[in-house]
Amino acid sequence: MIDFSELRDALRLRLDVVADHALRDRDAAAHLEKLKAAAARLEILIAALPPDCDPMLRHYLERQSYLKAIDWLDQQ
Repeated sequence: MIDFSELRDALRLRLDVVADHALRDRDAAAHLEKLKAAAARLEILIAALPPDCDPMLRHYLERQSYLKAIDWLDQQ
């Protein structure tokens, strides 16, 4: 079973990396590597979700609606 706080943290990290325009402008390669690492961690956590996971959460994650997924997690 996945720890939803870990999933929430991974979602926030990915959004933070995407929003880090200073790093992207300063060092695009480092930004891309950070983004790849954040995305890979998120993929692992999403794959670990149980089959009976709430359909709305799964929908948000599949559509990469990460802010909505975080909102859903915050309500749990």
